[in-house]
Amino acid sequence: MDISTIITLAVIIGVIFYAIVTYNGLITSRNQFKNAFAQIDVQLQRRYDLIPNLVETARTYLKHERETLQAVTDARNLAQAAARAAAAHPEDPGAIGTLGAAEGALGAAMGRLFAVMEAYPDLKANQTLQQLMEELSTTENKVAFSRQFFNDSVMAYNNQREQFPNNLIAGPFNFLEARLLEIETPEAKQAVKVAF
Repeated sequence: MDISTIITLAVIIGVIFYAIVTYNGLITSRNQFKNAFAQIDVQLQRRYDLIPNLVETARTYLKHERETLQAVTDARNLAQAAARAAAAHPEDPGAIGTLGAAEGALGAAMGRLFAVMEAYPDLKANQTLQQLMEELSTTENKVAFSRQFFNDSVMAYNNQREQFPNNLIAGPFNFLEARLLEIETPEAKQAVKVAF
């Protein structure tokens, strides 16, 4: 074997080794952001479970606010359906975008409910409601932290797949761009105020 053959074989082996390492790194990054979404999903489900209890507790005091209560229930149901779709395919930018929009609508509906509740001092003094509000507040914080971790994981994955020469491996092996989970309404970007 002459030196040029040895060099050619070494280059080929180096390229194959690089492709394998890059591919495995992309798989690891993709699985990390999928796992990060699973953490969001747990917290969102907890919040979705709390909202009907909150609405039911408020219903006895807010008899004339059926529209507001129904809007919260409808927004919760849409957000829950969007979360299920996104949980099934967290790598799908469309599913993540739909979830962001649904969460924005839910945040806006909850904001209107909290504004209405301000006008009912007996409701604000209700012990069950206060406990639900505390649980909701804690859950909102957990959702925010989980969303931050997910978005950080998505950004790391997207950076890795877009960098040269990684993009030479990412493209042919169908490592698609992932989407950040962003709340699409300005009201929902603000922290939900649950204190009375």
